[in-house]
Order: sequence, then C-alpha cells, then structure tokens
Amino acid sequence: MKIIPKEKFVISMSPEHEAVETVPSGSTVVFEAYDCFSNKLETTADKFSKVGWDKINPATGPLYVEGANPGDTLKVEILDIEIADQGVMATVPGLGSLKNRINEETTKIIPIRDGKAIFSEHIEIPIDPMIGVIGTAPKEGDIPTGSPGDHGANMDCKKITKGATLYLPVNVAGGMLAMGDAHAVMSDGEVLICGLEIPSKTTVKVTVLEGQEYPLPFLTNDTHLMTIAAADTLDEASVRATENMHAFLEEQVKLSAAEAGMLLSLVGDLKICQIVNPLKTTRMELPRNILEKYNITLK
Repeated sequence: MKIIPKEKFVISMSPEHEAVETVPSGSTVVFEAYDCFSNKLETTADKFSKVGWDKINPATGPLYVEGANPGDTLKVEILDIEIADQGVMATVPGLGSLKNRINEETTKIIPIRDGKAIFSEHIEIPIDPMIGVIGTAPKEGDIPTGSPGDHGANMDCKKITKGATLYLPVNVAGGMLAMGDAHAVMSDGEVLICGLEIPSKTTVKVTVLEGQEYPLPFLTNDTHLMTIAAADTLDEASVRATENMHAFLEEQVKLSAAEAGMLLSLVGDLKICQIVNPLKTTRMELPRNILEKYNITLK
C-alpha cells in the first residue's frame, strides 16, 4: 500500500503538476495531510494572517492512476479517515458569511476526546471526520485548491466521510488526484470560514471506470446518492445540482423528464455544502433505495 506524505502537496489543481506517486487502478493509497492552515496555528497566539495564502488548503498529491484517460471516471472509495487529537478554528475579519460581524482575529484550539470535540466546558460535539478538498486536475488552467469546481477540490461537502464513494472526472492522463483540508466536524454551510480543521490520514481505493456515466462530481453512501455542483451563487449551484440529479434519473433510472422532476420534488433534498469559498457548493440528495426499486447497481 502506497503512503503519500503530507510534505508532498500542491496548492492548486493543474494539468501541469507532476505526479508524486503512481499506482495501478484498484490500488489502496494513504494520503497524509496537513490541516488547511498547514499546521501553522498551534496556539491561540497564532493568527490566520501570519500563515500566508501560499500555505492555505494544501492538498496532498497529485496521484497518477494508471489507465485513467481523459473522459473516464475516477472512483474514490473513502475507506478510513484518521485525525489528530486536536483541531483548530479561526476567525478573520472580512472573510466568510459573518465578515461584517467578526471584528478581530481569533484562534481556538479544540481537543478531541472519546470521539467528541470539546468546544467548551458546556458543549461537546460528536465528531464526524470528512474531507474538504478532494479533486482531480481540471482540463486546463491552474485552479487554487481553495476553489471548488466540476473537478471537485474544495467542495466542503460534509458527506465525504468514511464509507462514502466519490466519482470524479478524469480530465488529464492519470486523473491526478489530490486531497486534504480534513475537518473533525463541520456543519452544512461552513458559515465562518472553516470547520474544525485538523491534520489527517485518509485511506482510499482508487479505480478507473471507462467513460462518464454519472453526472460528476457524484457521491454515494449507504443511504443516499448525491450530485454536487459549484457556481458563483447558491441559486446557480442549486439549479446545477438539481439538473444533474434529474439527468441521472433520466439516463440511469430511465424515468421520463416529468417523472424525474416529480420524484425530486417529493424525495430529493437540496442541501448547502458551503457558502464561504470563491464558488458556492450545493448537493442534491436522493435516497439510495430508489436504485433497489429499479434493480440498478452503481459501478
């Protein structure tokens, strides 16, 4: 099993990056990762402004997967997410949805004990580790890891957890998968500018699927199917995520356009992933048992 150390990272997704490791399709790989602040906020005296944007959202990789060609899909099964014993949060004036209400830089160190984040003497929050940044290289250009897109990256979807499977586009040879920005716990919206940011070690299985049958990025877990979309506004992202799930129902489940729309209005839940990155991300969730009723199996 290959282990990619956290020191091998990128701060953008680009077809120009060189792979730091190469594996065959079907391999299991461990990605060690810094937190989104490059582990630079170690005490409450350390502040976001001292980190530098060149050290924000490092993504370990990229990984070249043999046999992955443009037009294919990279299936990434999240087998495990290990996290450190403490995480960090920060407030920054002028950033996030609370930018007009936050007046000072602060840093809060939050320990993890017995599966809970110890926010204060009164509040303990069950952890649910997830990966904030995970994506492949775009077809062209150099996109910061902090920005989401059709290639994935900083989607900040709290459902990208252990046991989930993420399908990503292969835009360049090898796919060039990179990931980082783990959170011990994060709410939908990520309304400040961060979740509970934490160093991580993520174990994944990567498999190349020929062609792109699903609307990408596409996420599944034991209970739901999810289409994730990024756009300048929440309205645009919401429409894209909904249209993508509608297309899935038409193309894979073979429902008519009318039936697919009706079904989404009855059991499809539109959720906000985050509202603080350069682009906003949303997801449309559909109960996975829909597939069972139509005897459909995902690849």
